[in-house]
Amino acid sequence: MEAYQSFAKLYDLFMDGVPYDAWCEQTQRLLRRFGITEGIVAELGCGTGNCTERLAAAGFDMIGIDNAEEMLEEAMQKKLLSGSNSLYLCQDMREFELYGTCRAMISRCDSMNYLCTAEDLREVFRLVNNYLDPGGIFLFDMNTVYKYEHLLADNIFAETREEGSFIWENHYDGETRENIYDMTFYLRETEALFRRSEETHVQRAYTLEEVRREAEAAGLIFLEAMDAETEGPLIEESERMLILLREHGKEA
Repeated sequence: MEAYQSFAKLYDLFMDGVPYDAWCEQTQRLLRRFGITEGIVAELGCGTGNCTERLAAAGFDMIGIDNAEEMLEEAMQKKLLSGSNSLYLCQDMREFELYGTCRAMISRCDSMNYLCTAEDLREVFRLVNNYLDPGGIFLFDMNTVYKYEHLLADNIFAETREEGSFIWENHYDGETRENIYDMTFYLRETEALFRRSEETHVQRAYTLEEVRREAEAAGLIFLEAMDAETEGPLIEESERMLILLREHGKEA
């Protein structure tokens, strides 16, 4: 089963603790360092459009890219409510196509960890470099090896709400650095009926050195890596790293 089919209806319900406002404020602040305050920005792995629509409200011309149709349906509902001009494309980030270039690209909430081979990572970086304006910026975050090893590990997480519930069984392989999420969902359909569904998600942990190597091999310029929460240097206990890359190869 494709990831995020059953979860799409429950995603925003159970992700209501994710600091989207803070992430989008951080994204805008960092992009301003490079003079990017408007123009076209593409988001890879946009999901239900939580960041896409916030950045559209801030004045960017947003393109949201995701390969999960059900997640994009939820994003389109947000677009209708906000009245934004966001464009949503159902495409795999490993082979996305745009009609032109963007001032910046972003990817938040560990979407890049779904790229489970170094070859896929490099191909996404190559496409990003191709579709960025000269000197354009790619800003993205990734879960760290530490988070998978020490916080997710082989733990089980569960939560119940009025509208539904989920059970998340986590399995991390330290050798392959692949993280498997076996997820079971119960979505309320009537007062007495819950519909059960299951999905399996796979992510991979990368070291900063691996990410930098693949980015530079794809032609991008590595600018900076930081702890996504503190914006300070990465430390051993950092759970999420935030990375900035710059386009290279085009003439302004």
